[in-house]
Amino acid sequence: MKLVLFDCDGTLVDSVALIHETMRRTFLHFDKPEPTLQATKSIIGLTLDIAIARIDGKLHADDEAVRMMAYYKSLFSVVRSDLNYREPLFEGIRAVMDAIAPREDLLIGAVTGKSRRGLDMILDTHGFRPFFVVSRTADDCPSKPHPAMVTECCDETGMRPEHTLVIGDAIYDMQMAKAAGATAIGVSWGYASVPDLRAAGADVIVDHPLDLLHHIG
Repeated sequence: MKLVLFDCDGTLVDSVALIHETMRRTFLHFDKPEPTLQATKSIIGLTLDIAIARIDGKLHADDEAVRMMAYYKSLFSVVRSDLNYREPLFEGIRAVMDAIAPREDLLIGAVTGKSRRGLDMILDTHGFRPFFVVSRTADDCPSKPHPAMVTECCDETGMRPEHTLVIGDAIYDMQMAKAAGATAIGVSWGYASVPDLRAAGADVIVDHPLDLLHHIG
């Protein structure tokens, strides 16, 4: 039996356009310079207040970052509607889910810096909610790379970290997996570079979703 934990943004779905546009409008509202796309990509995976603080050049989330986070959250659905954007699945992800969801030797979960509402929206949009038996979000745990998201999923399912795979596109996913004692599988189709994933501790890196099936077993 294995526990397979997926990151969401940049791993299951391509959400950078929506996140970046919402972040851009947020920074402009607070009379701050627009973040670059690369700056937005670099923080995807972190809890939102910390992500905003990092873009703003701060080491820690302060009161202003918390206010910006609240504004970002109020704006997210508006931007999603404006762009008619539904965070498409990366090509091949649905085939992977169709292959692993029926298996009795696997448990599937999510570990994401999104809010609970945001994760539920993604899972419902793509019909994945029945497949995921456990999940942890920014509403539940400290930000990645803290290992709590992984260890709490392990505790809830009765699985051990050494029998757990964490699949993600961010350096924070790799660092979180290693801190928890799980296997870190990096994906090259997301928002971090392959060298950065390797430096962050990835045990293996895959170039296409279907390649995950080999490593899941």
